[in-house]
Amino acid sequence: MVLATAQANGITIAYETSGNPLDPAVLLIMGLGMQLIAWPADLVEGLVEQGYYVIRFDNRDIGLSSKFHEHKKPNLLWAYLKSLVGLKQQPAYTLGDMADDALGLLDALGVAKAHVVGVSMGGMIAQIFASRFAARTLSLTSIMSTSGKRGLPGPTASARNAMMRSVDMGDRKAVVEHMMAVYRLIGSPSFPTPERVLRANIERALDRGTNPDGVARQLVAIVASGDRTPLLRRIHCPAMVIHGAADPLVPVACGVDTAQSIPDARLHVIEGMGHDLPPQLIERLLALLDQHLRGNMTAELPPLPQHRAGSGTHH
Repeated sequence: MVLATAQANGITIAYETSGNPLDPAVLLIMGLGMQLIAWPADLVEGLVEQGYYVIRFDNRDIGLSSKFHEHKKPNLLWAYLKSLVGLKQQPAYTLGDMADDALGLLDALGVAKAHVVGVSMGGMIAQIFASRFAARTLSLTSIMSTSGKRGLPGPTASARNAMMRSVDMGDRKAVVEHMMAVYRLIGSPSFPTPERVLRANIERALDRGTNPDGVARQLVAIVASGDRTPLLRRIHCPAMVIHGAADPLVPVACGVDTAQSIPDARLHVIEGMGHDLPPQLIERLLALLDQHLRGNMTAELPPLPQHRAGSGTHH
């Protein structure tokens, strides 16, 4: 395992690699405001055991990668209102720029092609990457993400309010409790992450680095990215969409639409899963990823944990 930084696309990107560089590469792209350490260790280690070279990184403006402090914190309410009436946004950067970051990192690492896996905002970046850089993409996996098409359902009121609630970043205890509340609200109702694990993950992320203004800039980049459907229709690598049936932040209809927009994409809806990667589902996710990355979509999946019966549905 190597933790390092690379100069790519004009910025510094903090990254970590796991496994044998001679194995097929898997590029993991995290979501809004989340650092590379948000990828569950069991998922990373499982991919390495399956024979993949795993690359994780901090997106721009978060973690240990370059910050864009020269751009002031955006007014999120104003950005949201502009999106409702179709006014042009003025983001500090776009999701396309973030896809360019990912490409630049692969260049810096000398990786010619990679399986690209993204969650939430990372799924949006992965979609753009697969569409724009087809020659560098072995496969696409978009998890709990969306096409950005207008008219798709948005977050539940409680999820939106929790995400937008402000907290005094100088009060660490208040920050931890706020983040605990958010993660409980958007997490998987049938597969709750143990409280001590959730708290430890939050504390670790706070110790490593925080940048609330960067999260706001990333959010405006999402709002400004608009409808990716035309890009999705140009994706012709093997594509898989995974979505939780109980996702309150990015409703499952968004995953269904994403899969329908990508030619020949496969959709796996997991009952009882929300907007997270809970420990109980790692084995299931690893099995889905291994099937997809190897091109063997007929292998039998392990059963879901007994918290709730159900199985993936396929598109």
